[in-house]
Amino acid sequence: MKLKRLVATAGAALLTPLVLPADAHAAAVACGGGVSTQNIGARGCISAERWNDGRIYWRDITAHAQITNSRSHASWVEYEAYSQAGSGDWVKMGSGRTIVQRRSTVGPIAIATKTRVCDTVKVTIRVHVRPAGGAWSNWSSAATSQCQT
Repeated sequence: MKLKRLVATAGAALLTPLVLPADAHAAAVACGGGVSTQNIGARGCISAERWNDGRIYWRDITAHAQITNSRSHASWVEYEAYSQAGSGDWVKMGSGRTIVQRRSTVGPIAIATKTRVCDTVKVTIRVHVRPAGGAWSNWSSAATSQCQT
């Protein structure tokens, strides 16, 4: 019995790196609070990577969504991300659609990336979700004001 448990634990440990999202580096992603609608939950997340073109520092701001389905069946879920720099207008960054299996979480899913000059302006993204045939959730926000990863 102990051997079976040990083999199962070792197998799970070996498979864990294979199921992590390839497009989002967990250490560089910061998530905000959660919102939900019809047993589908969402968290807005943001990452910022700094780079230099030789003269100017830039940052690539990426909006992410982490989606949880607590329903007893899989659901198609739509998501959108908007960004705001400082006190400016909200601008749509991107949108998408994915299936979330029953009682599971997916993400962070990279929705869109926007490149900005590195400055001290706080950039906020907000994400909301909608299950197929349902209503949109409220907004879940995340922000960064630093020009670093």
